[in-house]
This record gives sequence, C-alpha cells and structure tokens, in this order.
Amino acid sequence: MESEKIDSLEHTPRKKKALMPILDFYILKEYLIPLTVLILGFIILFVMGNIFEDLKELLENKASLKVMIQFFLLKLPGNIRFILPISVMLACMYTMANFGKNMEIIAMRASGISMQRCCASIYLVALIITGVNFWFNEAIVPTSEIRAEMLRKSLGSESYKYNVFDMLTYRSPDKLSTWFFKYFDVQGMQQGVIIKRYRPTGPLEWTLEAKRAEFLPNEGWRICDGTIVHYNKEGFLPGPPLDFVEKILDEKQFSETPQDIANHARPAQELSSLVIIDILRKTKNMAETSENVYRTTLYSRLAFPWICIIAVFLGIPLAVRNERSGIFMSIVIAVAIMVVYQLTSNAFCILGCRGYVPPIIAGLGPTIAFIIYGWLNVRKHN
Repeated sequence: MESEKIDSLEHTPRKKKALMPILDFYILKEYLIPLTVLILGFIILFVMGNIFEDLKELLENKASLKVMIQFFLLKLPGNIRFILPISVMLACMYTMANFGKNMEIIAMRASGISMQRCCASIYLVALIITGVNFWFNEAIVPTSEIRAEMLRKSLGSESYKYNVFDMLTYRSPDKLSTWFFKYFDVQGMQQGVIIKRYRPTGPLEWTLEAKRAEFLPNEGWRICDGTIVHYNKEGFLPGPPLDFVEKILDEKQFSETPQDIANHARPAQELSSLVIIDILRKTKNMAETSENVYRTTLYSRLAFPWICIIAVFLGIPLAVRNERSGIFMSIVIAVAIMVVYQLTSNAFCILGCRGYVPPIIAGLGPTIAFIIYGWLNVRKHN
C-alpha cells in the first residue's frame, strides 16, 4: 500500500513555474487580438457618443471641420482611461472562455501548469496597461480636457480665456499675505490688486492697492500705480497713504507665482497628482476641509489605474468557472462587480472629501479591498 501511495505521488503532476516562452507567447497572442479589437471598438463607440452629444453645439457656433476634429481628439484621452479597464476584463474573459471551449485549460492543468502561471502574460499586459492608464490620468487627461473645454467655450465667446478669474482671493502658504484680484490672468497683467501683509506674530503690517501687477521670474511681483498704508506693531493706527508708480515685491518674500495662485483657484479634480503634492507641501496649516479634498483626490487618483488589475483578477476566475456552461453570465457578474467597485469608490471619495472617512482610506481603501478579493478568487481557482 505504501509503495502504491509513493508511486501515485510520483505521478501527480506538479504545478510548473518555469519559463515557458512558447506557451506565454501563444497566450499573449490570443489575448492581444481581442484586446485590440475591444479597445478600437470602444473608442469608436465613445467618439460616436461625443459626436451625438456635442456636434449640435459645434455646428451652431459654426466650427470648422478642423476645429471639430481637434475637439473630438481632445475628448478622447478622457474616454480611454475608462475604455482600458473594461477592455482588459472582457478580453481576458473571452480568451479564457475560448481556451475552455477548446479544452486547452484542461490540457494545461493536466500538464501541471497552475492558472496563475498560465495567465502570467495576461497579468503582465494588465500591469503595463495600468502604467499607461496612470500616465494618461496624470500627463494627458487633465490637459486635454482643459483644452477641449477652452476650445468649446471659445467658439461661443472669442474673448473667453480659461486661465482668467474674476474676484479671485488667495492666501499665501506662509499665511503672511492675502491677495485680492479683481481680474486675474495667469499669463498676463493682473488688474485691480489688493495685498494685505501680516507680521510673523500675527498683526497687520501694511495694505497695498494697485491698478496693475505683473510677475517677473527671478525678480518678484512688479506692482504699478498704487497706494500703500503701513500700520503700527499692533496692527492698528494706520499711517498716511503713500502713492507709488512702481514697486517690486521680492520673490524671496512673495514666492507665489501666477500658476500657484491659479492652481489654488481650480478644483482639485483638474490638477495633476504632482501639483496636489506641491500644494500640500507648500501650504502650512491648511484648513482641514481643503486638505481632506486634496488628499482624497490624490489617493483616489493614484488608486484608479489599478482597476485594470482588478479587472483581470475578476475576469479570469469567472471565465474559468464557467468554461463549459458559457461566458455570458460570467460577463454580467464581472461587469456588475466593476460597477459596484466604481460606485463604492465614488461614495468613499465623497465621504473622504467631507471628512467622514480618513482620506487615505477613502482614496485607497476600495481599490485595495477589491484587489485582495480578486486575488483570493484567482488563488481559489488555481
């Protein structure tokens, strides 16, 4: 009996983890074909959706064909970040279902190859697409969406400028200066400027009102045609107003640039992660409500691209589980789980921005939870 057990153990196939370039290349090829078709198909569908949504407005504003093509191309990156995860999931489910239909999964398992090792090339592609999605979110999507919005609004109003704000207020990171702009232009001359400068101990040191202000790199702010009023050490008893034609505010004391001021005026969702990190680093004693918004947005921005990994972790086990009974129900379940993930992430972001949940949990929690859930499913069907 013992000898029979030993013989059975010797003939039990072991799970292989060695390099298998032929199998990896074959699975990669079978996966990339539906992935490419799905990405292109979804891009066409999203472009058609944008055309139906915005074409009427573009035609009413007499946009040229060149402008319309430019507008729809600028809208495309924002759609691609959502196209990639669903394409990754559906492609891996189709590939695994096709393998199951042709009994190839059974053959791989009979050869001692685990599902984890079998799908190594799919995991690698999903990881690469995660990096691409992160790059899209950071480097392309914010800029393209801003330019698309600028292009759309400039058609209705030729004088429209995205980087212009009316009645803008800004508090410097060191809390020593408060700026008021009647008309603020990131790339131009500021109009109607009021500056209140405080002492490090707290009291008001001076106030300044000027018609114009301009930032000079490596020099500071040039204030033109204004009046300055100084106060005593307690911040009371204002002195006589002193008129001036031009005054330079040293960059060492007034380090804020027009871009810094504009970034504070924009919603956190329009800023890249690097800009948000810079704002959090520079701004001391930031209000808790603002910090919650910035940190939650930052963490959710870092977590979102990993939805591609979640898609693979969900798709492969569901496809393998129904490799004989059919793939339709698996797709419905996988899409439903992805919808639940998206709703959960949005709900946590709202709670995080409002301070009900710590920002790091609000931004990263749902993604980490779904990745663990997906990985456990993969292990269970190994």
